[in-house]
Amino acid sequence: MTLQLAVRSYAYSLSRPLQTAAGRWQRREGWLLRLSCAVSGRVGWGEVAPMDVEQRFACARALGQWTRSAHVECNRNQLEDLLPTLPAEVRFALGAALAELDEVVQVWLPAPRSACLLPAGAAMLPILDQLLATHPVGEPITVKWKVAAADSELEWSLLPQLLERLPSTARLRLDANGGWERPEAERWAGAVQGDPRLDWLEQPLAVSDLKGLKALAQRVPVALDESLLLQPDLREHWSGWQVRRPLLEGDPRRLLRQLQEGRPQLMLSTVFETGIGFRWLAMMAGLQQQGPTPVAPGLAPGWSPSGPLFSSDPAQVWAAAGVSC
Repeated sequence: MTLQLAVRSYAYSLSRPLQTAAGRWQRREGWLLRLSCAVSGRVGWGEVAPMDVEQRFACARALGQWTRSAHVECNRNQLEDLLPTLPAEVRFALGAALAELDEVVQVWLPAPRSACLLPAGAAMLPILDQLLATHPVGEPITVKWKVAAADSELEWSLLPQLLERLPSTARLRLDANGGWERPEAERWAGAVQGDPRLDWLEQPLAVSDLKGLKALAQRVPVALDESLLLQPDLREHWSGWQVRRPLLEGDPRRLLRQLQEGRPQLMLSTVFETGIGFRWLAMMAGLQQQGPTPVAPGLAPGWSPSGPLFSSDPAQVWAAAGVSC
């Protein structure tokens, strides 16, 4: 089967800078992918959304074969054979587009209610106060705070204030992005151990410190994030919660099947994608809600700007991306 493939680039800035243990960033750049079949008339869409400069260069090299003209004719079988050799972010885009051509997704589920992402450092408290002031009384709220991203003693002094403000029905996630050493992680674990509002400590230790992560998980719930990207085998072996970022993991069809089959303890998270990638993220998060361990996804509401680039209509997103690469 012959398909028409086209690629477009996009770039935008988050509504405000995001500070994590890995650094500060605001600019997002990536590519959109469109696959069409003249025979069936169907169109499949994908998104390449690398998170760092090194991966962006790798993706640019991989996409180079398709960006030299407005569209390229491709053989379906050859694309499937090529897919495993591509960077994970490109594998996601191509796998997503092929899946849509095959009508693997029957219903594009809407996004469930998301956890609220709090900024790092002292900016956390005023944002938390705003959230709590505007949140409907009696409705549960989940908040995620970026830690290990500012002065450690400042963060430590803010924690009691955060815990005091959170209602008893709230849920809390502390995301260190691998930025703590073991003593600091143990200190924080002691402060929240036994608190019924705690969902988990998210990637509290370095991605390679599996021994430390397992030991910490004996005290408090620990969710892996970056470790799953460095060691994909952990996706099958880690017994606790997993933060899954589909756009960074490769071909989404395997994760889709797992969610359809009710795989437990998976939480779907954003990489600040456009509307094309978000369609997949929202649908997968919706499937997770139907499974045995429903939990609020990490969609970071309010951090991405509005506009057609974030539309639920892929054609609008494609048009908003502008001129072909």
